Amino acid sequence: MHQGDAGNGENNPHSLQSTLARLQGRRFCTDDQPASQRLEWLREVVGKEYTNVEINPPKVHKLYNDLLLYPWGDGVRFSPMRSNPCSLERLRQEPSDIIHDCYFAVVLTSGRYKLQQGGREIFLRPGEMSLYDATQPHRIDIPERFSKILISIPRKTLDQRIPNIGNLTATKIPTAGGVGAVTSTMIQSILKHLHEIDQDHFFQMSDHVLDFLTLSLEQISKRMANQTRHRALTLMRVKRFITEHIGDHQLNAAAIASGTGLSVRYINNLFSDEETSVMRHVKQQRLEKCRRQIGSKQRRTMLISEIAMQCGFINMAHFSRAFKQRYGMSPRECRSKS
Repeated sequence: MHQGDAGNGENNPHSLQSTLARLQGRRFCTDDQPASQRLEWLREVVGKEYTNVEINPPKVHKLYNDLLLYPWGDGVRFSPMRSNPCSLERLRQEPSDIIHDCYFAVVLTSGRYKLQQGGREIFLRPGEMSLYDATQPHRIDIPERFSKILISIPRKTLDQRIPNIGNLTATKIPTAGGVGAVTSTMIQSILKHLHEIDQDHFFQMSDHVLDFLTLSLEQISKRMANQTRHRALTLMRVKRFITEHIGDHQLNAAAIASGTGLSVRYINNLFSDEETSVMRHVKQQRLEKCRRQIGSKQRRTMLISEIAMQCGFINMAHFSRAFKQRYGMSPRECRSKS
């Protein structure tokens, strides 16, 4: 790419300068700085204009970053940028300026892009979009030369539009079709025709982009809600199977997977939502059933070992240790207190 093609579809520096002046934009380019000062300068610019991050360019590549910054009304900002490979990481810290308290919507226009936040990780390809919280820890890895469009949106603006938006960060916004495709195409088209758009129309486009971005995020929110509901129903089905077969001493993860038509890995993933595993759940249910039956007046005549075996235990020493560890008393003490 030529320097004049600073991510806005223009092919000469004069046209770029005209666009910057017309739309009140600013340009920040590492090539305008002495080589020895570029990294520190870039950290300062990104920290001042976007968010405080650590920037780590690979040693095998020249440090290069060219970004444009256009105000878009009500605190929203439109930022085309291109760069050589680099990694950026933000650690947990308070935002140092009100303009940092925002979300970033990103549209990748070339290259590859990995985003991590909130325990989630996604990989973007050109045309794909995502969102991340500028104030929260995140990491971005770009292994090759890339370009993107970054839209800074004040926190209060999106929070008013979409509830629990923090659950949607570092989640890929579908752009293969539907409203996500329209949103991505619209944002890229604005960039392509930026040199032809006057200031009034440019500012008016901000509201339209936010509306379509909101629709795209709502689509993800609904999909995630459906996935959550599906997971909850599936977990309920697995637990019901376990309850029905709890007396089978051969009941293990493989048997549960076979009986429910799911994989062991997926079942454990379901139980991870409750911070446990499938076999810890089985053990807990067996112990709880034993506790109820040991304390039942109707089962006073049954041996404790017989109850334990009916609940799936075959090793009485192991059963007694596990019971005392969980309830703070031996099975016999439990019976005597009932």
